[in-house]
Amino acid sequence: MPAEIRKTQLFIEDTLIEGGKVAETPLKMIAAIAVIKNPWAGQGFVEDLKPGIMDCAPGLGELLTKMVLDAAGGGDMVEGYGKSAIVGVNGEVEHASGLIHTLRFGNHFREAVGAKSYLSFCNTRGPANAPLYIPLMDKNDGGKRSHYLTIQTSVADAPGPDEIVIALGASIGGRPHHRIGDRYQDLKDLGHDLDNPAAV
Repeated sequence: MPAEIRKTQLFIEDTLIEGGKVAETPLKMIAAIAVIKNPWAGQGFVEDLKPGIMDCAPGLGELLTKMVLDAAGGGDMVEGYGKSAIVGVNGEVEHASGLIHTLRFGNHFREAVGAKSYLSFCNTRGPANAPLYIPLMDKNDGGKRSHYLTIQTSVADAPGPDEIVIALGASIGGRPHHRIGDRYQDLKDLGHDLDNPAAV
């Protein structure tokens, strides 16, 4: 069965002034959110989550990607990206993880925006109105700190105990007045190999 979607929500935030200074380039952050019935609700412990993942994840990835692209004006506009899920209190964190940590979910977004980096993520359990955090990173450069951002929002009535909140996030632009440099300068200062920054 495809995901049973109770509602969707679109979050858009434009930052025009940061630290009392007008941003030369305003930052836009977008979150596309779906509230779904937990596909494993009422089943107790389920050993094999793959059938439920295969039923739900591809359609959710396609839906939420379209919502982001429509709000952003196309995949080329997206610079930072990430994903998140909150499972209701009757579910396992593994249920949230299962639906977002599959290429059948994330690759819709990754391919649509032409990304090279992995999708940063958050997966938690909580009640209705629990904070939804979506960590972002530059879609092509995991060491570009200007795009280390976090979208914070919530859905007032979700997740219910047997629901999951699923979300994709995006930014157009990086932090206004970014001035802490990128990860590569730290690696160079510490004497590490810049060709293999993931080793640190």
